[in-house]
Amino acid sequence: MSETFVDLGVVTAPSGVLVLGMAGWIDHWSKTGDPLSMRALAAAEHGGGHLHEPADGPSSGWSCEAVAVAAAADQLLKVRAATAESYDGPVVTVLEVDLGLPWPSNRGKEPIRLGDLPVDRCGMVLGDARALDSFVGLSGESIDGLADVTYWGKHEGDAHARFGGERAPQYDGQGPYGWLDLPLHEARELAGRLRNRLSEGPLSGLVVSVDAHTHFHLLHRAGQTHPLLAGQIEIEGGQVLGLGWDQGDHSMRHHGERAWDQVYPVTLEQRDTTALLRWTIPTQTEQTE
Repeated sequence: MSETFVDLGVVTAPSGVLVLGMAGWIDHWSKTGDPLSMRALAAAEHGGGHLHEPADGPSSGWSCEAVAVAAAADQLLKVRAATAESYDGPVVTVLEVDLGLPWPSNRGKEPIRLGDLPVDRCGMVLGDARALDSFVGLSGESIDGLADVTYWGKHEGDAHARFGGERAPQYDGQGPYGWLDLPLHEARELAGRLRNRLSEGPLSGLVVSVDAHTHFHLLHRAGQTHPLLAGQIEIEGGQVLGLGWDQGDHSMRHHGERAWDQVYPVTLEQRDTTALLRWTIPTQTEQTE
C-alpha cells in the first residue's frame, strides 16, 4: 500500500527530553510513582526507552505507557506522518519526529528499537517531558475556568430550534451543536436547562456534554478540524501535539490495546546525519500479509 507523508506541525522540548505517550494516562504517572519527567530523563540519559507500569516488570494492559528520548532543547521539532486509507478514511501508519540532534557515530546505521506502544483510544500526546508533568487529563479541573457545552442525538434539530447554539468546528463540518468557551458555572447551568427539558420527553434522544477546559479536552478540540485529528496547544511554554484516532478505525485495528497485544514498534533512526523518532503502525492489509 502506498504511503503519503503530511506535515502535522512542530513540538518543542525545552527540557531536552521528548515524550510520546498515551493521552488517557499522561496525568497518571505521578499517582504510580515518580513524575513522568524524572522517568523520562533517566531513560533519555541511556539513549531513550520505554516507560511503563509496573516499572520493574512487563507492561500491563490498561496502564501508563510512553517512550522518552533526548531532543534538541532550542529548536522547533518537525512532526510528520505517513497515511493510508483504512476503514473510515485516512489514518496514520507512521509518525516521525525530527529530534534536532546528530546521529551518534558510535550507534551504526541500524534502527534502535526503544519499545512498543498501543494506540490509546483517547489519543496520543507528543511533547516536552517537564511540560507534561502539568498535563490536566480527561477528568481534571478546568485550567482557565471555562468549558464547552455540546449536544447531539436523535432530536438535535428540535433542540437547536429551541435552544440555539452553533456547530462546533470539525473537519467534515458536522460537529455537534453547542457553545464554546463559556464560564464554567454558566456552562453547567445551560446544560442543566437542556437536561431538564430532556426529562419532559420530546427530546429524550439527546445527549448533553459539559467539557471543562482541561489540556486533554483542548487538544481533542484542536484536532477536530484536522483530517488526522492532530492538534496543538501550549503547555508550560512548550508546543505539545495531540493525535486522535477515529473510533471506528481504532475498534477494527487496535481494540484491546496492550491487553490483546495490539502494540507497535517505536524506533530511533538515522536520516542523513540527524536522529528521528519513528512509530510504525501497520494498516490491516499490512498486518495480514
